[in-house]
Amino acid sequence: MRVLIIKLTSMGDLMHALPALTDAAKQIPNIEFDWVVDENFSEVPLWHPKVKSVITTNHRSWKKNIFSTSLIKELKSIKSTLNNTNYDAVIDMQNNLKSAAVSFLVKNSVHGLDKDSAREYPSHLAYKFKYKISKKNHAISRQRQLLALSLNYEFDAKHIDYGIHNENFETPNLDLPNKYLFLVHNASWPTKMWSISRWQELIKLINSEGYTAILPSGSIEEFKRAQEIASISTEALAIPTQSLNRTAYIIENAAGCICSDTGLAHLSALLGKPSVTLYSVTDEKLIGTRGNNQTHIISSDSKMDSITSQRAWEELKLLIEAGGG
Repeated sequence: MRVLIIKLTSMGDLMHALPALTDAAKQIPNIEFDWVVDENFSEVPLWHPKVKSVITTNHRSWKKNIFSTSLIKELKSIKSTLNNTNYDAVIDMQNNLKSAAVSFLVKNSVHGLDKDSAREYPSHLAYKFKYKISKKNHAISRQRQLLALSLNYEFDAKHIDYGIHNENFETPNLDLPNKYLFLVHNASWPTKMWSISRWQELIKLINSEGYTAILPSGSIEEFKRAQEIASISTEALAIPTQSLNRTAYIIENAAGCICSDTGLAHLSALLGKPSVTLYSVTDEKLIGTRGNNQTHIISSDSKMDSITSQRAWEELKLLIEAGGG
């Protein structure tokens, strides 16, 4: 059975879909998936052994180039690629306007969420088969339900299995310390970010117990911020942007992680790495990390700095001492 998944972004959202593929593989052993994904995140789907190929888009540029010749050419190319294979099912697992635009390019009938369940109205118009799934459910649960309804099987909701393999992870071109923690300081919203001083307080705490701090970045601006945070210690290392395969390798070999509410927090959960994720303005019940060795700290007043570095470190130590590291 060959199934096409349409799920373009973002990093955390892509990881939320992986347990659904594992569910399907347990019920339909011969199943294989192709996956339409934004080119910036094309590494993620291939972590799952049931994904045989990815079809990439550059959809983030579509709005800026809506009437351009290059966009028309890209859409024609995507349409041709999507319709070269006779899929047994096509499922839009993103259910927003951009994924619906891709769904309209497919000759097969598409499965997706109904008007009350979809992330953006009126994306449901792109789907022949529509399903009602409560928006009160966690994102992982919604993905699992959608795939199960589309392919007509049942799954064990009590257990989450991302099902990924690490063969594609890559050793980075840098010397990693023997004992380090991965500190995800960046986030898409300023309201989801700890202050620089909070991260520096944390670095002093972990250095005192023999850990080096590794601070990732996804842009030049984030690298500069990471450098400023790391400037207080010789046992703190700001690293420039890495591929997701290399970042996954770094996280997999860390003793633990302390994370802002962002995509890399979900990567730490996917890998079962002892991790503390900090929440301020987002709803942990709907989009929080899920997996082994995960702890959440939720701000009492929606302000990140109300969470102390001491508390974050104490929570992570509990996970590491419990044997998660």
